[in-house]
Amino acid sequence: MGLGALTDGLAPTPPMGWNSWNHFGPFVSDQLVRETADALIESGMRDAGYRYVVVDDAWEGSVRSDDGNLEPNLWRFPNMHGLASYLHARELSYGLYTCAGDRTCQGYPGSRSREFVDARRFASWDVDFMKIDWCHSGGLDARTAYETWSEAIRATRRPMVLSICEWGRNRPWRWAGSVGHLWRTSGDIADRWDSVMDILDRQAALAEFAGPDHWNDPDMLEVGNGGMTDAEYRAHFSLWAILAAPLFAGNDIRTMSDATRAILIAPEVIAVDQDRLGRQGQRVSRERDVEVWVRELDGGARAVVLLNRGESAARAEVTWDLLGGSRADTALVRDLWERQDIGPRREGYDRTVAPHSAAMLRATRDNSARA
Repeated sequence: MGLGALTDGLAPTPPMGWNSWNHFGPFVSDQLVRETADALIESGMRDAGYRYVVVDDAWEGSVRSDDGNLEPNLWRFPNMHGLASYLHARELSYGLYTCAGDRTCQGYPGSRSREFVDARRFASWDVDFMKIDWCHSGGLDARTAYETWSEAIRATRRPMVLSICEWGRNRPWRWAGSVGHLWRTSGDIADRWDSVMDILDRQAALAEFAGPDHWNDPDMLEVGNGGMTDAEYRAHFSLWAILAAPLFAGNDIRTMSDATRAILIAPEVIAVDQDRLGRQGQRVSRERDVEVWVRELDGGARAVVLLNRGESAARAEVTWDLLGGSRADTALVRDLWERQDIGPRREGYDRTVAPHSAAMLRATRDNSARA
């Protein structure tokens, strides 16, 4: 492929959806996926933008068919094309997993040297999104392997989003923009505050590599899986939005709490993630446990996250020079979680942020204000 980033229009904003792995691991089935699809609709998540329903590892049968094709575990997935039809009839998109190596991470048949065969198989099942993992890949060159996958998908003539999942080991941000639509930048996320913070730190220098149709992927969301507080989950979601990260819920949508639902469908936070300018946010200030992250938005406004990583409440401040203007500017400030205008503020804005929490704002320069 060419040296430039993809511009095929398949992922003009970061993809949003649900993936089975974080909550269910290898315990997946046709029934679970259909029930989740219905829950995405009933909860309002589909209408909030969550469209891809991705079945991760363990859908596969233990061996390939006699003609060399991947086969599903027929006890769990009796009709792969029928599942696609079920999702498509509900205005959802179908995602499926395989691995670049000899076997998947759960030990099922992998796709090494079978990329064109397997891409055709996925296309025959009307798949819209392919996640390609990196287990059992010894001897493979990551860039070459995923370039082959990109070619194989194009050869099917079915538009499919390509999710590159080699855990950031081969610095994919430097080459994957012309190969796939999103690429993992770290190892797997865990449902813990320290894991979210560790992955966040790995994103700090990657903003220049992201944009429409090619996105840094800090891994799926843990919101609602029970290992963190609601405040920590709000911070997690805020940070993924400021990073222009793909938003893939990883919880049990069927049984989630009202608090989890409110986080996952927060409209003004999602609007930041989905901003069409496609600029990834950056950390512009860090003092002890308090950080300021800023993202330029279409139309000139800025999204701001005030993050407190620490164990005690702390004052967090953003001054308007950190947003690319002058410290003496006046900006109109809006709280995106409370969905309330704070009003005009000159020079900057500060507030006390609880431990393991974040505030998320939108700041718009007030051109009517007098200096």
